[in-house]
Amino acid sequence: MTDSEPLNTPESALKVDVAVIGGGPAGLMAAEVLSSAGVAVHLFDAMPSVGRKFLLAGKGGMNLTHAEPLDAFIGRYAERADALRPLLEAFGPNAVREWAAGLGIDTFVGSSSRVFPTDMKAAPLLRAWLQRLRHPAEGGEPVRFHMRHRWTGWADDGDALLFQTPEGGQSVQARATVLALGGASWARLGSDGAWWPVLQTASVDLAPLQPSNCGFDVAGSAVHGVSAGWSRFFSERFAGQPFKSVSLHFADSRGHRFDRRGEFVATATGVEGSLIYAVSSLLRDQIAAQGSATFTLNLLPDHSAAQVLAQVSHPRGSRSLSSHLKSRLGLDGIKLALLNELLPRDTLNQPALLAAAIQALPVTVVAARPLDEAISTAGGVRFEAMDAALMLRQRPGVFCAGEMIDWEAPTGGYLLTACLSSGRLAGQGALAWLQTRLPDTGSSDDALG
Repeated sequence: MTDSEPLNTPESALKVDVAVIGGGPAGLMAAEVLSSAGVAVHLFDAMPSVGRKFLLAGKGGMNLTHAEPLDAFIGRYAERADALRPLLEAFGPNAVREWAAGLGIDTFVGSSSRVFPTDMKAAPLLRAWLQRLRHPAEGGEPVRFHMRHRWTGWADDGDALLFQTPEGGQSVQARATVLALGGASWARLGSDGAWWPVLQTASVDLAPLQPSNCGFDVAGSAVHGVSAGWSRFFSERFAGQPFKSVSLHFADSRGHRFDRRGEFVATATGVEGSLIYAVSSLLRDQIAAQGSATFTLNLLPDHSAAQVLAQVSHPRGSRSLSSHLKSRLGLDGIKLALLNELLPRDTLNQPALLAAAIQALPVTVVAARPLDEAISTAGGVRFEAMDAALMLRQRPGVFCAGEMIDWEAPTGGYLLTACLSSGRLAGQGALAWLQTRLPDTGSSDDALG
């Protein structure tokens, strides 16, 4: 038997009460719920250590949640707001802060109402969390971690869980299972979406995985004769530079509207950054429906239309247009370059048309960046495939949590909060499942062999 073949012999099997598959926030939260109730939990993850994407997200400041009113918070989940409402009402932003405080992590609300640990770091929180999971309070059961265990599906009999490990195949029989395998972005950190075909084969109702909170490639510029992306000059000179203090407006074919101020960044082929991420789901869906999406940028949102027109129309004498716009409106750098990139020469030379473009410059995007580059993922296990406890209707005793469920949200703490709340509910669901079938769920693991 080769190393790639699962070892399904009885002596290689491991019998456990609960298998949690996935060591991100959702899986860890499910494990915590069960562990604190005295259930022996075995957590499996394909990576050498847990919480890798969690730690990466915290490099720029660990955004735990958001302090806006709960109804507004829930509304950020758009089409899945109603489905997530019960979860977020049970464990929402305030509960996340209380939970962090229980780990010894104080938090504060930033100027944008985002909530951060006082030290802005993810690692201390993760260390404290793992310490509690490994050494729970009295009455709890320590979580056992199995790293470098990649789940490959179920055995042919549909019962045992199969894993590939550095030592070969491993078969695990679990009385309950929590799947918290993440989305399909940042595969190098463990979220590779490999579970999708496994669940599809099991007849689970799935939505296709798509990039969310992602960047986009722009259409080619007719001005510069480029079929796709920026001109070579713009790409080489301005890729990586930010557009600051702009506002973005977009209205899609379904009547959804977006209008917000913020910042984003030019890439070698298009655009990315916080303002783009906020509108990314609308742009992505419009591209899918129409082949492209066009938003408009106001490069000077602090100026009125009359002010911009007056300054553009002011006589410039012998000065170049670039010098004129910089002197009269402070337009230079990447903003000025974008005007030259996208506007025909005759528009640049007509003050009324140029003034209008400065405050409503059309930018057309034609493709989202690849799934693995996205911050998060849309699609996955549909809520309709699960019951109210997040148990799969096609697989009794198997619960889902986190980003592998079909919901999406903007950045700002919404992603992490929904992962934690769904992990909590899945853990509670698994606990209730065990309690209806076992008189005693504590410490009943039986390793064979």
